[in-house]
Amino acid sequence: MNNWRVGAIACAIGGGLFAAISVFPAPARALTQQQIDWCVNKGSRFDLDMQISGCTASIQSGRWSGKGLAWAYTDRCIGYKDKGEYDRAITDCNQALDLDPRDAFAWNARGAAYHLKHDYDRAISEYSRAIQVNPKFTEAFHNRGMVYAAKGDLDTAIADYSRAIALDPNDAVAFNGRGNVYKDRKDYDRAIADYSDAIRSDPKNTYYFNRGITYRLQQQYDRAIADFNEAIRLDPKDASSYNSRGNVYRDQKDLDHAVADYNAAIRLNPNSALYHNNRGYAYEDKKDYDTAVADFSEAIRLEPDNGGYHNSRCWARAVAGHNLQEALADCTESLRLQPDDPNTFNSRGLVQLKLGAFDQAIADYSAAVAKNAKDADSLYGRGLAKLKKGDGDSGKADIAAAKAIRPDIAETYTGYGLSEPPG
Repeated sequence: MNNWRVGAIACAIGGGLFAAISVFPAPARALTQQQIDWCVNKGSRFDLDMQISGCTASIQSGRWSGKGLAWAYTDRCIGYKDKGEYDRAITDCNQALDLDPRDAFAWNARGAAYHLKHDYDRAISEYSRAIQVNPKFTEAFHNRGMVYAAKGDLDTAIADYSRAIALDPNDAVAFNGRGNVYKDRKDYDRAIADYSDAIRSDPKNTYYFNRGITYRLQQQYDRAIADFNEAIRLDPKDASSYNSRGNVYRDQKDLDHAVADYNAAIRLNPNSALYHNNRGYAYEDKKDYDTAVADFSEAIRLEPDNGGYHNSRCWARAVAGHNLQEALADCTESLRLQPDDPNTFNSRGLVQLKLGAFDQAIADYSAAVAKNAKDADSLYGRGLAKLKKGDGDSGKADIAAAKAIRPDIAETYTGYGLSEPPG
């Protein structure tokens, strides 16, 4: 967030607000009001290069000295921070704080640079100094709350967000941040209440998107779709909203709408492996396994080290019964990338079962069951492998246990092309 506290200063050149600032009788370099406005960048109206150049001109003008010059270094620090040049930002904030150790905005901006460098402890220290200088600095409170949330200290994060909200009941960023923490804690009703307050204070795509995600977690699908609709209206080029709405349609088994949304997301961001993977799931649900495999293959091409995508392709090939050796290779690669993943053991168990490698199938399904004793799919698959191997009593016990957990599990396996042998 850009610091615009010096807007009043910038607009007061030649006026009384500059009485406390040292002004040289003749500036060393010509400085225009436009350059000052660029540096202040109130409302983020100018691009970051303009902001930085305006601050540089302000610093070099010779018009200010001492504490009176700190604002320009602080605003250039913010410009570099927003541009992603964090070390240069820190250098400028260092200069600002050397000139004015009580510049709360510089402490906050330097904290944000450390935050973005993932130096969380240093960021907390910087934000705390900003709060010490200005105990009513809402942005420093919600920024510090963000860092505590990133560190997993959710109670302290909530306390900081709540302090920001107490100081400013319209602080949408704090409501959104606290909503994120409540969502992470699975306290969905509180999360939705906070996102709703964020929307009330400042309607933005992000807040509708987050509330839509939470409604989906509550399986309130119509409300989730309404929020994603609004997020898309606010930003028609936001691929993530199309992807998330597609996920809801897929949850509702509305696969044509799901595919349409994934198509839109991919058009906007063709290099997203996630979007290709999700569309692959939708095609898999439509039993269009060849198209699903093509999408999973594209996801793997884009992110070859993601074991989950290798497992997705393994599973689609296993269910289709096509290219089982390739499926086996996919699952093996998935386990190399994510050892002990129960979903991949389950997938490879199905491959081995279809290949007639019953001992290997039993071993893989057992590995999955060891991770989740109520995995009905793996229990049933292991039971089938045992029956086909001739271990009737143990196989029947596994199948009975699976049916107790999921009464329709036999129908699921019939869909895979597998069924219990007669007798």
